[in-house]
Amino acid sequence: MVPISITLLIAAIVIFSCILGNKLSSRLGIPALFVFILLGMIFGSDGIFKIPFANFQIAETVCSTALIFIMFYGGFGTNWREARPVAAKSIVLSTLGVLFTALLTGIFCWYVLGMELLEGMLIGAVLGSTDAASVFSILRSKKLNLKYGTASILELESGSNDPCAYMLTVIILTMMAGNASAGSILLMTLAQIAFGLLCGAGIAAAAIWVLRNLTFKAEGLDTIFVFSVAIFAYALPSVIGGNGYLSVYIMGIILGNSNLNNQKNLSTFFDTFNGLMQMLIFFLLGLLSFPSRLPSSCCRPSPSPPS
Repeated sequence: MVPISITLLIAAIVIFSCILGNKLSSRLGIPALFVFILLGMIFGSDGIFKIPFANFQIAETVCSTALIFIMFYGGFGTNWREARPVAAKSIVLSTLGVLFTALLTGIFCWYVLGMELLEGMLIGAVLGSTDAASVFSILRSKKLNLKYGTASILELESGSNDPCAYMLTVIILTMMAGNASAGSILLMTLAQIAFGLLCGAGIAAAAIWVLRNLTFKAEGLDTIFVFSVAIFAYALPSVIGGNGYLSVYIMGIILGNSNLNNQKNLSTFFDTFNGLMQMLIFFLLGLLSFPSRLPSSCCRPSPSPPS
């Protein structure tokens, strides 16, 4: 077993490398998240440092937890006055867009690759959502001024399509297990949306009341409180059958557009923490990459399409 001191030393070196990579990406004009993936590949099993890591369950847990705060800060940093005029367009893109992507991918995988239709749609559901971390990072770090409210559409769509892709993934997995009927799918979808919206709005209202009416004795306790509330906003609806990512995103929008004490400090903390979570997610994705396996995958004969 690797000593904890060695593990911490490696973690510090990785963070330093990601910070230097971020600086380099700014000069070269390439997305920092792409650099984080490359660093993960360099440190990984096929890279220079040969860090053995192939535990997908741990990676899924870590990335899912990190995504809670990325979704929260995505909502927290959204200017609702600018986003409201394009909210309808964003919702259409984040729902029908994900559905059409899953359907088209499923048809392609079924007809061209010879896969089952539901398996192909599952791949499409996973690929159908715009990566919120990438969109928020690029639009906000580059401060792009896109025409026709495109930036607001992209931000709102990228934040709201993850819950839609999550719901579609759960529905397809349920159908693949043979435990789905039209009624159960409808109830599951309504529960995901309803509990997600209600929990997000209700928890946000309670958090605003606490922040405005209670005095925190020690400096920084209000930030810790909001941190814990973000976790609670994800966990509660997830336990009762709702969509946790939708809940935490809605809560972020409401808190971010409310007049709160120390709002600037909250924004600074979650901006910094969000950057750390982005480093973690994309470095892990790079660490899980095995470029040496690509030639064998590419040379593998393709199955014949269905008749």
